[in-house]
Amino acid sequence: MRKAWNFEELEIWHISKNLANEIYNMIEKSPIKKDFSFKDQLKRAALSPMTNITEGFMRGSNKEFIQFLFIARGSIGEIKSFLYFAIERKYINTEQFNKNEKIIKELLNKIDALIVYLKGTDYKGIKFK
Repeated sequence: MRKAWNFEELEIWHISKNLANEIYNMIEKSPIKKDFSFKDQLKRAALSPMTNITEGFMRGSNKEFIQFLFIARGSIGEIKSFLYFAIERKYINTEQFNKNEKIIKELLNKIDALIVYLKGTDYKGIKFK
């Protein structure tokens, strides 16, 4: 795996951005948009993985990056929990749930693979050059 020099080069950043856009689009096309408290929390959760991936990467330390990747994982779990609630409230349908769940699974798998890689490399990050 080659080292990325900008967070925009990270595949997980692009997938997390895609997930955030899918969530925002889903909200606008569903009854969620009228449940203001739920909508606001879901939107914040949707942006969290992307921003935590960015912040962790920009800190320049593999150790800190791993920490932020775990925070991103937590936010992804939060999103999935919200989606379960949304389907039970009939805010979304099974197709919408499954579409987002597919992105979530892919993102978690790739984050986990990156964590394993980062833990196994001798490179500590740009901060330590």
